[in-house]
Amino acid sequence: MHFTETMLEMRDRLIDLGHDAYLTGLAAPFIGKSDKEKEKIKIEQKTHQDAIRDFWRLMQGGDAILVVNPDRHGIVNYIGGNTFLEMGFAHVLDQKIFLLNPIPDIPFYRTEIEAFQPIILNGDLDRLIV
Repeated sequence: MHFTETMLEMRDRLIDLGHDAYLTGLAAPFIGKSDKEKEKIKIEQKTHQDAIRDFWRLMQGGDAILVVNPDRHGIVNYIGGNTFLEMGFAHVLDQKIFLLNPIPDIPFYRTEIEAFQPIILNGDLDRLIV
């Protein structure tokens, strides 16, 4: 949720390309907020609004997920813990997993992400085929 503005942009581009794309209703409070404010919102949503289960329910019946993974915390193509969890959900649901950017070099995550066999888009949404 840290990259909500970028995710909204990607959603709109996917819709323009003819895909049925959506975000959780929990995204709106993140728009225009600072990193510190976003962290507080994430904690609030996870502990008091059951955000993780909300994402799980939202993913039911979907064909694929798009992971928006720009650089963060000094890590190129960062994927955070919650996004990694959602990738696991998609894998178990037999959904395609698309990464906007290549797999990050994060110890302990890389091999698991590779096992999900994501499709790397290298920033090109036109390569997304469900």
